[in-house]
Amino acid sequence: MALIHVEFYSEVLALSSSMDVIVPQQLQKQPERFKPPYPVLYLLHGGSDNHTNWQRNTAIERYVANLGLVVVMPAVQYSFYSDQKYGLNYFTFLSEELPRLVKQFFHVSDRREDTFAAGLSMGGYGAFKLGIVCPDRYAAVASMSGSLDQRSRLTGEPSLPNSVMLQMAKHTFGSVEEYEHSANDLAYVLETHLANGKQLPKMYQACGTLDHNYEINKRFYSQFQNRLDLTYTEAPNRGHEWNYWDETIQQVLEWLPIRGK
Repeated sequence: MALIHVEFYSEVLALSSSMDVIVPQQLQKQPERFKPPYPVLYLLHGGSDNHTNWQRNTAIERYVANLGLVVVMPAVQYSFYSDQKYGLNYFTFLSEELPRLVKQFFHVSDRREDTFAAGLSMGGYGAFKLGIVCPDRYAAVASMSGSLDQRSRLTGEPSLPNSVMLQMAKHTFGSVEEYEHSANDLAYVLETHLANGKQLPKMYQACGTLDHNYEINKRFYSQFQNRLDLTYTEAPNRGHEWNYWDETIQQVLEWLPIRGK
């Protein structure tokens, strides 16, 4: 495998941006092992993290070594992977510009069946958002401890651990009224797709029972169980922690429908 640190200019964001990318390496002694174009996984960081945290806190490079998979880890700051009310168009960057640049820079497939997204916390929301808002582009998406509903952040629920996240949620989404029934309201978009018979990706949802996002995840699962191809797991007595995500990303990689796996 090769780990590549990429600094590039984003026209959508109008600023220099960063991503780390894990790429399969073809060896001369095994020339047929990995052949491009490669399937691609967009692996998204949490709210207080950046594009380096998946490598620093898990063994992601080792976990994908035998999968022939490109793993793209972009930096999006505290953006909720959304086009912000007061700020920059991070969802446009993530869903439109970034895949175009990744295809330009690396030998990745642009077929739906070869395209996946996963993330933790804020990145779980981002991964589900990619699959729900752009269901024609993603075969499978996974959320680990995902902040799948932003209403509690917009109302300033005191039990939430991070005041900066509350501020950035309002900076991004505006009010609860502006959030509801918008493209940022994942349950609303899903209900619309289901009513219209839209083809949706496979979905994987995981959360610990001590996580501050646990009730959000339980509500989401209760609303959509048996209505989607949705795999749900919960971990007793586990919280918002890297030890749990290091275990869970391995389960996600086993679950992903990667060709040739």
